[in-house]
Amino acid sequence: MQQLVDQPELDFQSEVYKDAYSRINAIVIEGEQEAHANYLKLTELLSENQDELIRLSKMESRHKKGFEACGRNLKVTPDMQFAQEFFAPLHQNFQKAAAEGKVVTCLLIQSLIIECFAIAAYEIYIEVADDFARKITEGVVKDEYSHLNFGEVWLKEHFEQSKAELEEANRQNLPIVWKMLNSVEDDARTLAMEKDALVEAFMIQYGEALSNIGFSTRELMRLSAYGITG
Repeated sequence: MQQLVDQPELDFQSEVYKDAYSRINAIVIEGEQEAHANYLKLTELLSENQDELIRLSKMESRHKKGFEACGRNLKVTPDMQFAQEFFAPLHQNFQKAAAEGKVVTCLLIQSLIIECFAIAAYEIYIEVADDFARKITEGVVKDEYSHLNFGEVWLKEHFEQSKAELEEANRQNLPIVWKMLNSVEDDARTLAMEKDALVEAFMIQYGEALSNIGFSTRELMRLSAYGITG
């Protein structure tokens, strides 16, 4: 709770908070819906992992219901149109890669970028959430690590033949993350989540994932630099 030391008490019922929450809550709901759909799509590309992918997709669907309950608890209607536009570039890139049978790109987008983004945001949000949302989010974070692990394990096992495609997928998709973070900077700050902390937490998670797969420290620095904004 150290993050809160210098901050005034958050008023979860204020109109300013609820307005920002309507977009942030929609993003997490849409993120879980995208993940649910993405893992189901991956069953078509990784039929040998079908049971595990279906299990992961069902978990994402449960997370979505949990975050919908968080919005209802604060009597906030999530702005789903905003959230769909927020995820559109990653969504389109995933769909295009899936249509081309690019399993590696799909896994980088879903199992690394989206999962690392979620873990980073959720862990920071837990520190500043209302009591109801904190309990929900704590449960979700535990699950997200297993989703991240699925992608890490598969990509590590196929690292040499996947490396070039991973680098290209990183180059195409990492800059989108910075644009996403910039677009919600003000709303996140209203919820006491600073963009710099989100960026740092994401880069730690993402860097660890890439390292676990097999990239060297030098390669990580190069991969992490794509499209980064201040």
